[in-house]
Amino acid sequence: MDIRKIKKLIELLQETGIAEIEIKEGEESVRISRQANAANAVSVQTFAAPQAPAPVVTAPAGAVAPPPAAAEEGHIVKAPMVGTFYASASPASAAFVAVGSRVRKGDTLCIIEAMKIMNQIQADRDGSITAVHAENGQPVEFDQPLFTLA
Repeated sequence: MDIRKIKKLIELLQETGIAEIEIKEGEESVRISRQANAANAVSVQTFAAPQAPAPVVTAPAGAVAPPPAAAEEGHIVKAPMVGTFYASASPASAAFVAVGSRVRKGDTLCIIEAMKIMNQIQADRDGSITAVHAENGQPVEFDQPLFTLA
């Protein structure tokens, strides 16, 4: 597959906001997907294409949780990936944290399901939960505020 075609696919991914695309031509295939903790990653069976900078993603018009107001103080814990937000390990379980909960660095705050993989999101510092910005079972975007810690 021609490197120019791969570059066009990367541009298409950035322009449309698609999370992943896979193209097969004969025996060659290219799979391009957005990664949570890195810039766009390109996986090719026969060769690797250069990585492009991460696209700027804006929240859709009906976003679940708007960014916190400028007057709100505290440390914001943001979503490291796109997926579904879960406040507890199972529907019958209590939420990992709630407003007023004290957390220590490394404590699980929530789970984000991405591609059938449950990813535990942990506190990156000690503090107290002052706000929860996402709703249980709702989709979250990359870098969307999830919690505010004081």
